[in-house]
Formats: sequence, structure tokens, C-alpha cells
Amino acid sequence: MSTAQGETLPDAWDYKGRPAEKSKTGGWTAAAMILGGEAMERLTTLGIAVNLVTYLTSTMHLGNATSANTVTNFLGTSFMLCLFGGFIADTFLGRYLTIAIFAIVQAAGVTILTISTVIPSLRPPKCTAGGVRPCIPASGTQLLVLYMALYLTALGTGGLKSSVSGFGSDQFDDSDEGEKLQMTNFFNWFFFFISIGSLGAVTVLVYIQDNLGREWGYGICAFAILLGLAVFLSGTRRYRYKKLAGSPLTQIAAVFVAAWRKRDLELPSDSSLLFNVDDIQDEGPWKKKQRLPHTKQFRFLDKAAIKYPEMGGRITAVNKWYVSTLIDVEEVKLVIRMLPIWATTIMFWTIYAQMTTFSVSQATTMDRRIGSFQIPAASLTVFFVGSILLTVPIYDRIIVPIAGKILKNPQGLAPLQRIGVGLILSIFAMVAAALTELKRLKAARSHALTDDPTAVIPLSVFWLVPQFFLVGSGEAFTYIGQLDFFLRECPKGMKTISTGLFLSTLSLGFFVSSLLVSVVHKVTGNKKPWLADNLNQGKLYDFYWLLAILSALNLVVYLVCAKWYVYKGKRLAEEGIELEEVDPSCHA
Repeated sequence: MSTAQGETLPDAWDYKGRPAEKSKTGGWTAAAMILGGEAMERLTTLGIAVNLVTYLTSTMHLGNATSANTVTNFLGTSFMLCLFGGFIADTFLGRYLTIAIFAIVQAAGVTILTISTVIPSLRPPKCTAGGVRPCIPASGTQLLVLYMALYLTALGTGGLKSSVSGFGSDQFDDSDEGEKLQMTNFFNWFFFFISIGSLGAVTVLVYIQDNLGREWGYGICAFAILLGLAVFLSGTRRYRYKKLAGSPLTQIAAVFVAAWRKRDLELPSDSSLLFNVDDIQDEGPWKKKQRLPHTKQFRFLDKAAIKYPEMGGRITAVNKWYVSTLIDVEEVKLVIRMLPIWATTIMFWTIYAQMTTFSVSQATTMDRRIGSFQIPAASLTVFFVGSILLTVPIYDRIIVPIAGKILKNPQGLAPLQRIGVGLILSIFAMVAAALTELKRLKAARSHALTDDPTAVIPLSVFWLVPQFFLVGSGEAFTYIGQLDFFLRECPKGMKTISTGLFLSTLSLGFFVSSLLVSVVHKVTGNKKPWLADNLNQGKLYDFYWLLAILSALNLVVYLVCAKWYVYKGKRLAEEGIELEEVDPSCHA
């Protein structure tokens, strides 16, 4: 397709609501401004989260279990609010306004967090060794300000993250082969900028927080998100805007409501008597949906497509809360079939959560010196990024060719196989973590340091590298496997649900971690606690063993679910229906 001056796009508009001209809107210039905002979001969110547990224990004087739960609840809420942000963007505001508004919300949250580190009355007084000045936990007012800052930041993160990748893909015309290739490259750069933001957070920002002060570290975060917002807004005249498509969550809810309303009606024996797109006279988005074969699974939902007698023949208006097309019903069934896989991947992110909480707490007690330089405890998470960057090329260059020969699949491992490898690596990570914690405690006892929670145990912090490396490698398999699975298996008419399903597993993984920590802390009590405020007197290794056992059980269930699952492409091929190409705008 030519990019001649004045050529417009049929499905995109400029900032004044006119058909967007290809030569004056979109493309890499617009996408680059969006990428800059995403890098700042990643830098800000991870810059706060990765080192938050040390702030809560050392400055706010909270216990290890409480601090760990605060971090995981913050991260879990951030990812869960992506669903809310996506709903707002798809239904009311559009992606541009959603990004702009929620970036302001995030900046407000980080600013309040920065202020709380500057004003002495918003944090408890410092305590001294030997009990001269005892450690007083943060008061209710101090925690209220802290939580308000964190959850405003989480709200902003959720809204921003939900729309950035989708708005970036809107800047390219997928009907143009040249721009379609640019869109693919955009997602490569998207991942690159996320990695750059992550590296900056776990190295530079963590070092500033530990050595110059939290007010400087969090102040830089606030400045970064405002800078990203300014860059994003500067592209307003250049962007391409799409019309609101409506949220797939609404479609799912409508199918269930319509089925429930007609729960007492009998299903017709002939599925052709159910309401379908061919019964609709006018043109609309439902006409562009991919045809799906009618299935007998979850037949209760078919009642949503039962016609009311007064509907008659071909009609022009439909109340979706009373009747759904058969294609809408089958799309919801596709989502339901993915739920067992969705549920059994949550455990991986529960393991992942430990790397930003207890593993960082372990690092604070160990020897972190390299010559005269002391590594910040939270910077151990740099091995996450390193292992991901190492695992991806190893997979592409070594595993894919081997898998191609053995499994006769030129693309390497299938999505469910990749997820399975990630789950296995997470089990080994918890085994390594438990063994390392036993070694750390042995060193503490041999040097009589168990009574001093602030003592530095003469054991190199690099003993923690295996657990970070294994979880990071597992993330490379699980993250990409999940993304590929939800991207390809999501119904064509409900593409944005793939991002929501994927991000919700991260969110629930953090929440499950919080639940496990709370239960374990309550059950083990104060006499022989697994998760003691003084790690040298606890049994953190038992908690890691528990996670390893739960992960192993989860793996067994996952393998059963994976064996049961039939890929959408295979199911459609059996029905003689061609599988349409996946749109990369589903990308998380």
C-alpha cells in the first residue's frame, strides 16, 4: 500500500477526530514516545518494589512477614488493576486518555511516597543496637500515608500498563505489509525498553536508595514518571487513535447473564435454531468475528443464544444482556477451557514473589562486598534480568533446533511445554533456596550470630545466585509460554482478554504468596516461627520446602490439564475452519 501524501486510514483518527493521514500520524516517531513512557513506568514501579522490603523492615520497623506481605500485596494489586485499567480504556476513555490520567495518578502516589521519606513525623524514630533506643514500629498514621502512596502508585501502574502496548500497536497499520513488520519490531523494542527500565531500577536506583537516601531514590522515580508523561503528551498531534471497541469482560458477563435469565428454558435439539450472526440484518463488529464450530461442552451457556419468540426472523437490534449470538457463546467457552491452564500457572508467580521479599531479606544478612564496594541487597535481582537475557538466546540457538529434530516442531517447544519447563525450574529454585538458607543458618550458628539480626554473616551473598538464576530462567520460559498461549488461544473477537488473563496470574501469584505467608506465620506461632523477624532464629528453609512441595503438586495437576487441553488451531482444523493469523496487538 502506498504511503502517498494525503492517504488516510479507514479505522484510525487523528487528535481532532479526522481520518488519520498515514504520512502525518503513527509510525516509529509516535511509537518511540510511547516506549519512553513504558520505560519510565517500569523504572518507577520496580525501583520502588524491588527494595521496598528493606525499607519496611529497617526504616518502618515492620516484621519480615508483614513486610513481605506488603510488597506482594502492592505488586499483586498493581497487576490486578490492569484489568480495571483495560476495562476503562476499552469502554470509556480510550487508550490515550487512560495512559495520561493514570500516569498522573502514579506520579501523585510516588510523590506522596517521596514526601513521607522527607518529613520525620511520617516515619518512626531510628533505633540503636543494644536496645538504647528500642525499635518502635510505624504508627497507624504513618502506615496510612505509606499505604495511600503505594496503592495510588499501584492504581496508576495498573491503568498505565494496561494500555501502553495496545496504544503502541495502534500506531501501525496491520493491513500494510511494511507497517505490519514495523509492529513486530515494536514489540521487540517494547521488551527491550522494559529490560532497560528493570536494569536501571535494580542497579542505579537501588544504589541511590541505599547510599544517598530513599528521598533521592523515590524523588527520581517521581521525576521519571513525570518526564515519561511529558514525552508521551508531546506526541498528541502525531498519534493515531482508534474507536472504543468495548471490553471483552462485558461480553463474558452478558453471556452468563443471558444464560441465567433463560435457565428454565429447554435447549433446541438443532443448534441452527439458536441465535447467530446470520440472523442480524445490519452490519456491525459481530459480522467480522471468526466463525467457530458449535461445541457440546458447557451447554448451559448455549441458553444465552435461545431466541425469544417475539424476535421473529432477521432483526437489526439486539439486547446483549438478554440474548447472545452463538459465536459470542463459543468465544466465552474458549476462555473457560483455558482456565485450568491459567489456574495452574499462578504458582510460578508465587515462587517469583519470594525473590523480591525473603530472598532480599536473606541478602541483607550476608557478606555483599566485592573489594571495597558493597552490593545493595536488592540488586541481587539483577540476576533475574541476566538469566532472562541469557536464557532467551540459548533457547533460540540451542533448544529450538534440538526440539525441532526430536519433536518435529520447527518452532521449538509448544507454549504449554515452555510453561511446564518454567514450572520445573521453579521447583529446583525453591530446593536451592532451602539448601542455601540451611547453609546460611549454619554459618550464623558457627559464628554465634543468631541473636543479632543486624550482624553480617561471613558467607558470600553469591550463594543466593542459583535461586535467582533458576527463577529468572523459569520466568523466560513461563512468561513467553503464557504470553504465546493466551495470545494464540484467545478468541479473535476477544483479543484483549489475553493480556488480562496473563497479568491476572501474576497478580494472584503475589496474593497467594501473601496468603501463604500469613497462614504459615500464624500456624508456626512465636515460639518456633518459620518466618521470624530475626531470620537467624527462624526456619525460612521450611517455608521454601513447603513451596517446593506445593509447586511439585501443582506441576502434576498442570500436566494433567495440559494433556487434556486441545489447541484452538487443532480443534478448528478438525472442523475445516481456517485459523486466522494472530494479531500482535494482543501482546502484554
